[in-house]
Amino acid sequence: MAQKTLHELLLSSNIATQEQLDECIQTSKKTGKTLEMCLVEQKLTTPQDIAKLYANYASMQYIETISDEMADPTLLSQIPLKFLRANIVIPVAHDGVKFVVTANPTNFQILDEVNLLLGGDLRYAIAPYNIIIDSINRYYPLESGKEMIESLEKEDDIDKSIELAEIEDTDILSMASEAPIIKLVNSILYQAVKREASDIHIEPFEKEVRVRFRIDGIMYDIMHPPKRLQGALSSRLKIMANLNIAEKRVPQDGRIQIKVAGKLFDIRVSILPVAHGERIVMRLLDKSKTFGELKDMGFSERDLKVIIDNIDRPNGIIYVTGPTGSGKSTTLYSILGRLNKPDSNIITVEDPVEYQMAGIGQVQVKEKVGMTFAAALRSILRQDPDIVMIGETRDQETAQIAIQAALTGHLVLSTLHTNSAPASITRLIDMGIEPFLIASSVIMVLAQRLVRRLCNDCKEQYQPEQEMLDKLGITAEQKTSMTFYKAVGCSECLETGYRGRLAIFEVMQMTAGVAKLTIARADTAIVRTQAIKDGMTQLVIDGARKIGQGLTSIEEVLAVATMEYSVEE
Repeated sequence: MAQKTLHELLLSSNIATQEQLDECIQTSKKTGKTLEMCLVEQKLTTPQDIAKLYANYASMQYIETISDEMADPTLLSQIPLKFLRANIVIPVAHDGVKFVVTANPTNFQILDEVNLLLGGDLRYAIAPYNIIIDSINRYYPLESGKEMIESLEKEDDIDKSIELAEIEDTDILSMASEAPIIKLVNSILYQAVKREASDIHIEPFEKEVRVRFRIDGIMYDIMHPPKRLQGALSSRLKIMANLNIAEKRVPQDGRIQIKVAGKLFDIRVSILPVAHGERIVMRLLDKSKTFGELKDMGFSERDLKVIIDNIDRPNGIIYVTGPTGSGKSTTLYSILGRLNKPDSNIITVEDPVEYQMAGIGQVQVKEKVGMTFAAALRSILRQDPDIVMIGETRDQETAQIAIQAALTGHLVLSTLHTNSAPASITRLIDMGIEPFLIASSVIMVLAQRLVRRLCNDCKEQYQPEQEMLDKLGITAEQKTSMTFYKAVGCSECLETGYRGRLAIFEVMQMTAGVAKLTIARADTAIVRTQAIKDGMTQLVIDGARKIGQGLTSIEEVLAVATMEYSVEE
């Protein structure tokens, strides 16, 4: 009945032909996906169009999005998570009125069951199925860490529960009935994803275990499981990462591939023996992540033009520099995304391969078997590449091969660990590279840092002291035309005043003046002075520009960059 009604609606609305519908029905039977999902995957329509079609047909309210205010954990907790996900429905509250939001109003039985479970007198509304699924994943209240720890303390034999669950292709949100130690690990992973943490730290001490998340570059204390759970916790994570649970004396590295709230994550696991047990650090990489376009990354007009002009060149080396965790990989992947065209052969050498990119050959470094950056680079140059990306230039050998590749007609992208763009020249010379080779092969250096983005819900306008502005190079005259904001803190940003991060940049071209100074082995300060004359904007100045746009705070910029004055001053 439901399918027939949907057929009639789709046919009458000219969204799909009978032939296309028949094909989607067959696909749905094979995959278990709904007809609506199949139609969207075939690009015949969108979830929004189907929801609007249903809303018009059933004369129900259409909801475009489900906000934090509408999500009611008390309502959600009264219905099993498995039921909500299987039937794509969610109960919400808006202006004191309870609604059952569905993706398909023809599922009368399901709507009646939800109405009955919640005491009746509910209204009905329609939303796109992807919005409902995302809202269930985001708002369904998991058992708290405290409750799980209490249940674990009552377990007679913790070790029996370690190996009970298979994780391959299973969403951890559907594993709510698993053994308590598994639920605790799943809760830690889910909370990390929900809070958009980049790393999870599990740290053993003499009398306790501490779990911390790194969110927007800052460490936050999350929970303190009892010491007796330490062995079970590390063993469970070792099993998930295919590591040796009996070996506790040497460091181990592994990977976990897991689905969290419908998203695939690649988790890098590092285990290090310390004084009171094994310290575990996990780096979370969202495999479904897509990289934005360069124009949306916050470059100034001048910097964006310089970058595009240089990445469109047929040969040369482009370095992206900055400390660990400054977003270098994200910038490189965004550049690769722009260069990734059918007529280009792109090969990367990475340690590790963080994100898979369609259409690009990605090589994993394995130093234990001799697959170093330099060895891999020699081999891939025989693969007829147009563009080569080297995850990191660590030594003279790698730098030398990269330069030879650039001089023989390849565009090479790589990273360096330096504090500024001009300092990259000195770093390469210190590696033992001849200055004339640097001047003739390096075409651009991009330095960057990450700063936290002010929370739009609570940031406050204020007037800073001139002393602080002097450190940013902002004069009293410039101050009058700028608006400044400070972090306050609210429930939306976990009381930090910040949500997310953005980058500040410093883009230096290898101009004739910079090349001349490079060949002369000039000091970094002299190279910087010349680069500024040639149009380079220092990191701190780009930071000041973003402060003026209300994107970040003075404190954030000063924490990662300071004004470096030219030698003439």
